[in-house]
Amino acid sequence: MNILVLGGSYFLGKHFVNMAADEHTITVFNRGNRPVMLPQVRKIVGDRHDISALKSLREQQFDVVVDFCAYNKNDIASVFSYLQKGCRQYIFISTCDVYEHGSGRMLDEAAPYERRNFAGEAGEYIAGKVALEEELAACAKSYGMAYTSIRPAFIYGPDNYAPRESMYFHWIAQAGQILHPIDATGEFQMVFVEDVARAIDQALLNEAAYDQAFNLAPFPMTTYESFAVALGESVGDAFEKVPVTLETIAQKQIPLPFPLTKEESNRYNGEKELTLIGSYTKLTDGLRYTADYEMRER
Repeated sequence: MNILVLGGSYFLGKHFVNMAADEHTITVFNRGNRPVMLPQVRKIVGDRHDISALKSLREQQFDVVVDFCAYNKNDIASVFSYLQKGCRQYIFISTCDVYEHGSGRMLDEAAPYERRNFAGEAGEYIAGKVALEEELAACAKSYGMAYTSIRPAFIYGPDNYAPRESMYFHWIAQAGQILHPIDATGEFQMVFVEDVARAIDQALLNEAAYDQAFNLAPFPMTTYESFAVALGESVGDAFEKVPVTLETIAQKQIPLPFPLTKEESNRYNGEKELTLIGSYTKLTDGLRYTADYEMRER
């Protein structure tokens, strides 16, 4: 296939490009801040908000677009207008955050979108992704193209730019201990970056994925306690769990990466995704792979 990747040089995009580059013709369109090192990958340096850069897309025929960096309204519509006819599928990397928060229900792909406006960057992120979900479906219908929305929960793995598991690896390496919230009731779902990359790869021109959304959310839920257990099994070294309370965390504004209470937690049904990837990587195995990578890169 001839695939246009928007983004694709960091974390999830990098993993997908590395996975797909030997089998498909990949063209990466991004700002060039992190060069793609694979010689067989074509590069277009440009900003998706720059019309003159987008016009260069008309010079090539693509079978599939995989969009890793659409965050704001009109990010998808602007790309559609510069694609040649014959492009058959648009794959959008979205998020489970698009669903209504705080319902307490298990949320599948048909759950209602979040319509409330939350403050701050998180609120802007959610609102942007919700707008783009609707934009994607409307544009695909208008242009006669299939679409697929990939909606991961918390992604972890090598090169993660979000300070999640890397925070714990750093604590262990520097101090031999982690902060452990002893009264946390939060639950969360962590999906290995390679599983998300594999889901995108399996969705390529797959009619079973056309006009569909897929949650990537392993079950059962993870807690801070079960995460600490998996972390211990993955790093192979003993570390001290320093107990902290939610009150102390709030007072000292300690930025722990996952929901701390049940009220903050959301539960997603990720079973549909198994039709594409078969199974999720066990958390311990994914953390072990990531820890080994982190140690090699130090």
